[in-house]
Amino acid sequence: MTLNEESEPQGAGDAPDPSAAPLLWPGLREQQDAQAVAEEPRQDNGACCPGGQSAQLLAGSPEGQQPQQEAEPPEGGWGWVVMLAAMWCNGAVFGIQNSCGVLFVSMLSEFGSQDDKQLVFKTAWVSSLSMGMIFFCSPIVSVFTDIFGCRIVAIVGAAVGFVGLLLSSFVSSIEPLYFTYGVLFACGCSFAYQPSLVILGHYFKKRLGLVNGIVTAGSSLFTVSLPFLLRVLIDSVGLYNTLRVLCILMFVLFLAGFTYKPLISTIRDKEGGKKGILRFPPAKKIFSFSIFKVKSYRIWAFGIPAALFGYFVPYVHLMQHVKERLGEDVQEEVLLLCLGITSGIGRLIFGRAADYIPGAKKVYLQVVSFFLIGLMSMMIPLCHVFGGLVAVCLFMGLFDGCFICIMAPIAFELVGAQEVSQAIGFLLGLMSVPMIVGPPIAGILRDYLGTYDVAFYLAGVPPIIGGIILCFIPWVHEQQQPKEKAKAVKETTKKMLENESTSISGPAEKPSKEPESVV
Repeated sequence: MTLNEESEPQGAGDAPDPSAAPLLWPGLREQQDAQAVAEEPRQDNGACCPGGQSAQLLAGSPEGQQPQQEAEPPEGGWGWVVMLAAMWCNGAVFGIQNSCGVLFVSMLSEFGSQDDKQLVFKTAWVSSLSMGMIFFCSPIVSVFTDIFGCRIVAIVGAAVGFVGLLLSSFVSSIEPLYFTYGVLFACGCSFAYQPSLVILGHYFKKRLGLVNGIVTAGSSLFTVSLPFLLRVLIDSVGLYNTLRVLCILMFVLFLAGFTYKPLISTIRDKEGGKKGILRFPPAKKIFSFSIFKVKSYRIWAFGIPAALFGYFVPYVHLMQHVKERLGEDVQEEVLLLCLGITSGIGRLIFGRAADYIPGAKKVYLQVVSFFLIGLMSMMIPLCHVFGGLVAVCLFMGLFDGCFICIMAPIAFELVGAQEVSQAIGFLLGLMSVPMIVGPPIAGILRDYLGTYDVAFYLAGVPPIIGGIILCFIPWVHEQQQPKEKAKAVKETTKKMLENESTSISGPAEKPSKEPESVV
């Protein structure tokens, strides 16, 4: 049962109550509960300690925390199962999204009408909404993951994605797909995807780079194989039954979520969730808008979305462009195969190369990537043979992998380890706008001009502009470094003075309540 009792007043000369110690270290009580329900505190944390050490404990100094440090990640064991589940998640979510060009062509033929002059524009909204909503939900998913934990969020997300994909297989026109596929399915994928990355940090630290590389390779494996499977399925059983077959991937993803056994307490646990009362923490604990005070991050967070207005256009429209330009006999799925293979290679090569580039200068890799992605997009209309398109897709996939794999290292350099999760979440949310808007604009240009040439030319402009904006980040970051160091020294001095003041007055203070204990 739960006991809530007022503690007896203590005098200045009395030893502090050992049971009150857990109140002084937020997050350590959950670790104690996982080890033993009624574990007695160690003697060196209680009255047997000398007065000076007891004061240090009350001040929350490192010496006081040594007896109760958080356990290191296991670096394996059940973590390998979690890694495989996360790999499946990454592959299933982005394999389907990156293969949207195959589904796009099938939707055009399934819902097409000779009288509809805006068919390409309307159909493009389905895929662009789906990809955009995955990123748009990222900041919200971060909050829910912090509150409820990775397992619950991933399971619910996979279930919602399964329902959305299943409902998409029963529609009779293009408009309902905006909700079932573009919103419901995509939001479910977002809620399933982000926890799969967070949970890896629970199980790995030294091998986290290797594990992240294996997990992100899942999207490349699915991108390579899924387009051919979709083409066979669509030709044999049709679009609707193909969507139902894809539901199997989401069902496996639902089961994979149960493997996400958390090793780190959630905010809900710390705020009283274990008492049976759901208490949401204050907004300032789960939203950190202070990262926007960092000028270099502001430039990065708005330069990346500016570059992405044309980024997703080839993934959606390239298949249809090939059919119109080269005819029906060409295996356009080979182009997605090229994109997937070189994207995986690019993540491995440039991810390793980024380790040798100091500080914020890693941004220059993204600058080069965006310049070449923009150039490759502009070269698509100039290719009148299939081999030329293959070469373009090989280079585009290579630098696409470069752009993706170094986002987290750059965020770490710009805002630091404490804020990196929020920094990536806000960035992905901002990226959703160009991802949603770009393909429909290309579609409406195709509808009115009768060709994709202008759409691909214009799709290459935003990446080049975004690359120019990102060029300023290393210089700005270098200019603000002295200010950040001075600020850190000032904060450290202030904390030292506060700790010294607390250590002097600590033994004379009395705790008002004993912590709640579970018997």
